[in-house]
Amino acid sequence: MNVFSPVLALDAVTAVLLIPIAAAALLALLPGYRMTARLNVLASLLTLLAALCLFVTDRPAPGQYLLVDDLNIVFIVLNTFVGFTTSVFSASYIAHELETGRLTPANIRFYHAMYQIMMFGMNLAFVSNNIGLMWVAVELATLTTVLMVGLYRTHEALEAAWKYFILGSVGIAFALFGTILVYLAAQPVVGEGYDAMVWTILIDHAAAFDPALLNVAFIFLLLGYGTKVGLAPLHAWLPDAHAEGPTPISAVLSGLLLNVALYAVLRFKMLLSASPEALAPGPLMMTMGLASLIFAAFMLYRRRDIKRLFAYSSIEHMGIIVFAFGLGGPIANFAGLLHMVMHSLTKSAIFFAVGHIAQIKGTQRLSAIRGLSETHPGLGWGLLTGVIAIAGLPPAGIFMSEFLIVSSTFAKQPLLAIPLVFGLLVAFGALLLRLTGAVFGQPRGSTAPAQASYLPMYAHLALVLVAGVYLPPPLVAWFQHIANLLR
Repeated sequence: MNVFSPVLALDAVTAVLLIPIAAAALLALLPGYRMTARLNVLASLLTLLAALCLFVTDRPAPGQYLLVDDLNIVFIVLNTFVGFTTSVFSASYIAHELETGRLTPANIRFYHAMYQIMMFGMNLAFVSNNIGLMWVAVELATLTTVLMVGLYRTHEALEAAWKYFILGSVGIAFALFGTILVYLAAQPVVGEGYDAMVWTILIDHAAAFDPALLNVAFIFLLLGYGTKVGLAPLHAWLPDAHAEGPTPISAVLSGLLLNVALYAVLRFKMLLSASPEALAPGPLMMTMGLASLIFAAFMLYRRRDIKRLFAYSSIEHMGIIVFAFGLGGPIANFAGLLHMVMHSLTKSAIFFAVGHIAQIKGTQRLSAIRGLSETHPGLGWGLLTGVIAIAGLPPAGIFMSEFLIVSSTFAKQPLLAIPLVFGLLVAFGALLLRLTGAVFGQPRGSTAPAQASYLPMYAHLALVLVAGVYLPPPLVAWFQHIANLLR
């Protein structure tokens, strides 16, 4: 057994899955906020350490159910890191909700247990080598977030959770049908049973699959998992879920859960690309990506709720990422991967700031949030830095990724560069218009000091700013290798 494997001498992959599910069982039973909040942070930290061990231990050989390769290790480490920092933010955020009576001890016990089950579901989706198991894991992560969106039990929260459940169920049904079609395409070539659902076997034999079945399957898979990604016009659940659920869940939804569905789309894109006679997935992805970018960019101007504003910003950026991967090629794939990482770090940091701001002001209405740089400079300047980063201004890492996406588009599809740049500029103008007053306007509302932990927010922002100036050569080489795998 590898000496670096954490927790009871288990290997790292097992620990990434076992720690969250074991912690969820404990958190469902233990009373008291302080103990459960600390256990939630500890479990998230141990899961992150287990994920980091994948860099220094020998990866297990692919099996019928589990796989660790160069692609999914990016998602696993990002998922566990943001899961850990969000649990730290959550500790102070949920404490305030308990003090104000918005949540009860029973609600909080349920919340912490669901948080770890959600992390288990997302981690399982990333390491699954079985397309059926991956579908189950995505559904598990979705159902747990549905329950957490409705945590406040208000009419609006329950309505948002119900909308999320209905639209998510439609999407996951499409994804299931697409998964079944992939199985039917593989069955004549690799035989019945598990082999026709194992990713590593499918990719090796994809060239012999019926291309017509693969074409139909990918359309259903893109629509199904695209619903989870938040692509327009399948996005309707996302703004309500962000606005009505606890802010830590908003951070997880934008920073992590959207990536889970994106990962599934990329896996099946690779499968289609391995079949020379199958439909090229790129044009479909570019179309949905551009539509999401432009639609969300205009919708940003109409938002009056700060969490809904950044929910539409997530739709915009997932559109950019899907467009980049649809464009394909070494540069665009590299940029899409970098943009995904930068967006996860930046958007979660923004929601960390927004969560505490909403608690201080007692509202999420933008008109009631003014002059933060004067009344709460730690939160105000943190929010401003996050907005600068998410808008794609230098020196943030998103500037680098967007520059690479735009330049690659000019090189490969110059006509598509026009709507791409147009959408980026429209979104930039909307963020500038909506948030200038929030940071620099005449102070309004409560000026009570913030009982907040700024460390998670500023840790994320520091990583994003450093990435815009310098990327370590090993990281660049690693991302370039993955970009070539994505084709």
